[in-house]
Amino acid sequence: MAKKDVINDFTKIQGVGKAKAEALFKNGFDSLEKLKKADLKDLTKVEGITENIAKNIKNQFKEKPKEPKKEKIEKTKPEKAVKEKAKPKEKTDIKKKTEKDEKPKDKKEDEEKEPGAEEEIEEYKVKKKAKLSKETKRSLSIRRKIKSRTPEFLREEWFRYKRISKNWRRPDGISSKMRRNFKYRPSKVRVGFRGPKDARGLHSSGFEEVIVYNVNDLEGIDPKRQAARIGGSVGTKKRLDIEKKANELDVRILNL
Repeated sequence: MAKKDVINDFTKIQGVGKAKAEALFKNGFDSLEKLKKADLKDLTKVEGITENIAKNIKNQFKEKPKEPKKEKIEKTKPEKAVKEKAKPKEKTDIKKKTEKDEKPKDKKEDEEKEPGAEEEIEEYKVKKKAKLSKETKRSLSIRRKIKSRTPEFLREEWFRYKRISKNWRRPDGISSKMRRNFKYRPSKVRVGFRGPKDARGLHSSGFEEVIVYNVNDLEGIDPKRQAARIGGSVGTKKRLDIEKKANELDVRILNL
C-alpha cells in the first residue's frame, strides 16, 4: 500500500492524528494488520504514543462480542390457540421447566463478560502536586473561600442598554447611585475581595505557571514549585517534543 493510504487508515483510528500516523509509519507499521499484531511495548517506543494511547488503539481492534439473537415469536392463529387449550397440562409444565433451565445460563454468560469489561478500564494516575509550605497551603485555602463568596462584578446599568457590555467599569458621575453605595445596588470591586499575597499568581494546584514555546524553555523550570503551560500558537509536532522532554525532566504540563 502507498504511504498516503496507510496514513489515511491510521487517522481513522480514534486518538491518532497525522503526526502520530507518520511516526507509526516510520517505525515499520506499514498496514493495519501489523498494528493489530503489535504489542504495547512496541507501540510505546513510537514518539508521541503513551501507554494510554496504545491501550486505546488495541481496544479499538478488539472484536465486540456478538449479541445473542432473539427468538422470533410466532403469532398464534385462532385455530392453534384452540388446540393448545385442548392439550393436557403435562406439556405446559415441561415448557415452564425448560424456560427456567435456560435463564440461569444467560446469567452465567453475563457474569463471564463482566470481568473482561473491567480489565479494559484504565487506572487513573494521580497528577503531580507542588511541594508547598504550610503558609502557602493555608493561603490557597483562604483564597478558595474568598472566591466562593465573591459576586460577579458587572458594569453599571448593563441590563438597561444593549450597547453596554457586562465587563467591569468603575462607576463615575455625580448622580451615580452605585458610586455613592446606595441600597439595592450591585457590589463594586473593593480591596476586601482580594486574596492573600502568598497565593497570588499561583495555579489552583499550587504551581507557578511558566509559558513554554519550545523544548529549550523547559530547562529553567523548577519541577517542585513550577509547572509548564504550552503556548496556544505551538503546533502538534513541537507539542509532542515538549511533552516527551517534560516527562524526562519530571515537569508537569497544565494544559494536556
